[in-house]
Amino acid sequence: MTRMLLTKTVKLAPLALAVMLASQSLLAQQEHTQQDVPADTQAMAEYAALDQAGSSSRQLPSLPELFARALENDAELSRQRYELEATREEIPMARSQLLPQISATGGYLWQDSTNIQTSPDDFGLDQQATRPGEIEENYWQLQLQQPLFSLERWRGMDVADAQVSAAELELAVVEQDLALQVAEAYVQAYLAAQRLGLLESQQESLELQVRQASRAFDLGVGNRVDLLEAQSRFDQAISDAVEAENELDNALSELERLTGITPRFRDVATLGELANLALKSDFGRQEEWLARTGQNLNVLLAQGEQQITQADTSTRRAGYYPEVNLNLSYSDRVSDDELRESEDYRASVEVSVPIYRGGYTNASVRQGEKRIEAGQAAVDNEHNLAVQEVRTRLRSLNGGVRRLEALTQAIESSQLFLDAAERGEQLGLRDLVDVLDARASLYDQRIQYVDVVGEYALDRLALKTAVGELSSNDLADIMALLSSMLDSENTPNMAAG
Repeated sequence: MTRMLLTKTVKLAPLALAVMLASQSLLAQQEHTQQDVPADTQAMAEYAALDQAGSSSRQLPSLPELFARALENDAELSRQRYELEATREEIPMARSQLLPQISATGGYLWQDSTNIQTSPDDFGLDQQATRPGEIEENYWQLQLQQPLFSLERWRGMDVADAQVSAAELELAVVEQDLALQVAEAYVQAYLAAQRLGLLESQQESLELQVRQASRAFDLGVGNRVDLLEAQSRFDQAISDAVEAENELDNALSELERLTGITPRFRDVATLGELANLALKSDFGRQEEWLARTGQNLNVLLAQGEQQITQADTSTRRAGYYPEVNLNLSYSDRVSDDELRESEDYRASVEVSVPIYRGGYTNASVRQGEKRIEAGQAAVDNEHNLAVQEVRTRLRSLNGGVRRLEALTQAIESSQLFLDAAERGEQLGLRDLVDVLDARASLYDQRIQYVDVVGEYALDRLALKTAVGELSSNDLADIMALLSSMLDSENTPNMAAG
């Protein structure tokens, strides 16, 4: 893979090469035992290709669109949605306990009885049976019960409402976590792709360096140490590229699990001018961020769960109060025994007063009160975690900005040093090891720069998450930030799903 970004760090300047060739003489060969030979036609063509290769890169995948796909594909999110729908049924279930309860029963009875009324002869009585011994009958009953007063059932509505609110917050937390997972995998894939591109470019330049060192050694104007050093650096670059490729595959696999598709990062544009990167360095006062931690979704969820506990404890306390119910019923019984036939209408008002249940109500209330205290501790813990997260992310963001500023200066210095080392090596003032060290330092700093940008991007998302303000616009901003590092010739696809 050829990269436009780093060609200036690997190619021999034609002007410097001409000066080197013009200054070579027998005396120079005697004074300098380590001298490179002119590059052959193939090597120079490959060097030129590094500088002239056009960019045919694919556009950067859309992070908002990937998140939209994840919302439709993620199995955990689907499970949570079904859980929410199931929890919402708690409200009509609780309401039903306040509405009339109507039931109907019916049955068929066959009975064969032997007693003084059905078989008086068996009891020594000389008289006729007054009731049949074998009978069949059908019966049915319709009953209605309407609670007139039940504090426990009324408070059950509050419990159901609190459960639904908590379930909605749980869904919001799962969606937020999914957004962070997609963003993290996206950033990791982006960073791995850029590291792979840098390492492959370094590998190409080192391969040309190995050829030059080998040719110089074969011609007797180079030494074996330079050749072995160049080969060692080349082999290490291959190893590092393999590791970066594995990291990219892992990140893409995670994105596929979350979104159901495998986005393309291998062919995205190479890094462009680092000066094009626009970083936000002013994040406001820390106190303003801390004041917004009350909207952290985990804090709100802990508060919602505490509200469930409070409503449940209120329901338990309602166990001390009586219940009043209205009962209406109608029954009809048709039987072979006329004495068993009946048609009844009934209406009654029943008052049920709990007097003693073995201490169950008292223990239940005490249990609920302890759970309220536990819920408050959970709220405090989540709030403390949110506060610590804000502080940590703000420190990390401010430190990341300073690190990137320092790395920018270091990269510029390393580029100048590499140019000087190459010129010195061409003129015999420096050896090949100096050039390899300078090039390795430059590549390492560029890779560090990319990694720090990735950390900065994730820190921004985590900061918004800590105050419950993460949105799809933040994902678009992160994508724009990463896109600004790419070649300007490649405009990323910013369409959100």
